[in-house]
Amino acid sequence: MARNKKGYRIWWVIFTTIILGLILSACTNDEEVKESLLEPSPIVTSESTPEINSEESSRPQQTPIPLGVSRERVRVVKVVDGDTVKLEDGRVIRYIGIDTPETVHPSKPIQCYGKEASYKNRELVEGKEIELEKDVSEVDKYGRSLRYIWIGDIFVNEYLVREGFAQSSSYPPDVKYQDGFVEAQRLAREEGKGLWGSVCANWGESAPSQIPQPTSNIQLPVTDSDCSHDAYNCSNFSTHVQAQAVFEKCGGVNNDIHRLDADNDGLACESLP
Repeated sequence: MARNKKGYRIWWVIFTTIILGLILSACTNDEEVKESLLEPSPIVTSESTPEINSEESSRPQQTPIPLGVSRERVRVVKVVDGDTVKLEDGRVIRYIGIDTPETVHPSKPIQCYGKEASYKNRELVEGKEIELEKDVSEVDKYGRSLRYIWIGDIFVNEYLVREGFAQSSSYPPDVKYQDGFVEAQRLAREEGKGLWGSVCANWGESAPSQIPQPTSNIQLPVTDSDCSHDAYNCSNFSTHVQAQAVFEKCGGVNNDIHRLDADNDGLACESLP
C-alpha cells in the first residue's frame, strides 16, 4: 500500500510538471503575439522600395512638354528679307514682335541696315531646319503665318534685335516675348550695334527717295502702277524686288490682279533675281 502511494505521488508530480509547462508555453506565445501587434510598421525608404520590373525600367523616360508651348520643325528654303522666310511646304513666315529695315516694301525706300539684316537672316536659317512657335494670331493681313523662330539654341527673333538687325515691334495680341525684345533693343541701342550705330546715323541724307527702278522693262514708279486690271506679268520686271513691290501695292495674295504669285505663297516672280 505504501508503494502504491509513492508511485501515485511520482505520477502526480510528472503530470503537474507537464501541465505547468504547457501553461507557461501558452503564455509566452501570447506575449510574443501581443508584442508583434504593438510593433510599428516599418517605414518604406528608397532602400526598401521593391525592385522595378526590368522590362519597365528599360523603357525610355520622356521629358514632359511644357504646357502651352508647341513647336513645329520645318525647313527654310528661301529668305525673303530680314524678318520673312519661305518654307519647303510653301508657307511664308513673318517673324513675330520684330521689324527689320525695309528692302522690298512697295511704298518705302530701302532702309539702312536692311540688306545686312537680310544677309544675317539668310546666314542663320536658309536651307536649315528651324522650330516655329505660334502666339495668338495665325496669319497677318498679307496671309503670312506669324511665328517665333528657333534655330538650335538661338531664339532668332530676339537675336536679330539684340545684334542691331531689327527693332522691337509690338502687335497685340501677339506679345508673349515682347518684354524680352524691348530689353534686347535697349542693350543694342546702348552699345550702338547695327542700325543703332554710326553707319545709319546720317542714312536719311543719302538714302534713295524710293525703291530703285530697273533700267529696262517697267519704268513707272511703283506708286503709279495700275492695279485695276491685269496689266503686267513677270517678264515686265527686272527683279523680284520690283515685282514684289507692285504685287503688295495692289493687295498681295488678296488681290493678285496681275497673277504674279503663281503658287499663292505671298512671293511674286520668285524666278527673278
